[in-house]
Amino acid sequence: MASLHPIPPDNTSYRFPVSVKGIIYHHGKVVLLKNERDEWELPGGKLEPGESPESAVTREIEEELGLTAQTGPLLDSWVYHIFEGVSVLILSYGCYPTPFAQVTHSLEHKAVGQFTPEEIPHLNMPEGYKKSIASWVAYLQQTNIR
Repeated sequence: MASLHPIPPDNTSYRFPVSVKGIIYHHGKVVLLKNERDEWELPGGKLEPGESPESAVTREIEEELGLTAQTGPLLDSWVYHIFEGVSVLILSYGCYPTPFAQVTHSLEHKAVGQFTPEEIPHLNMPEGYKKSIASWVAYLQQTNIR
């Protein structure tokens, strides 16, 4: 018996997992997390079924940092080749955090840090994150939002 809904040919091609990331810029510093590869990264994670990228960003920021944030504009999308055979489509969003005095991190990361825009280029982190951070900081400075 033939299927009523044949599988389109493009469904057999390689697919990338999608990871959404949020840039939290607060009092002149960007909040970053250190992962198991000793790289600094933006808070965020994989989309869950039925979840929008915007709601995934706010959920992940709350889970990983204990912060409440509102998702702003999509800043960038790029494929991060983590290592041979493992690639992820990254969507990065600017975010507007609720004011906070202290930030924590979940057990899935080794450390949390806050860095000035001038420190970002010197950190061990993917270039795509650096580009997204620079775009968000420039946007906030241009619109005079801090």
